[in-house]
Amino acid sequence: NIRKTLNAVDEMCGFIIACALVKPDKSLSSVEPSTVRKKMKDKAFARGVHREELIAGAEALGIPFDEHVENVRDALKPIAQELGLNP
Repeated sequence: NIRKTLNAVDEMCGFIIACALVKPDKSLSSVEPSTVRKKMKDKAFARGVHREELIAGAEALGIPFDEHVENVRDALKPIAQELGLNP
């Protein structure tokens, strides 16, 4: 359902954007699932994002976490410039 999908994607979008903003090239392409996992461990990074919701979102959609990260990252690429990022 759409509500479940929006909940799963909302927190992940913010976290992926934050991850890209701290990359030297500010590129979404530089944000890999391993990047997201590493940054999730740093509680000071993007502290407004609830880590448990990132994991629960992928579970709610019934897809692996890494696939969820890649799907959301790739969906953001067409609007990267509007977000102040590189695709």
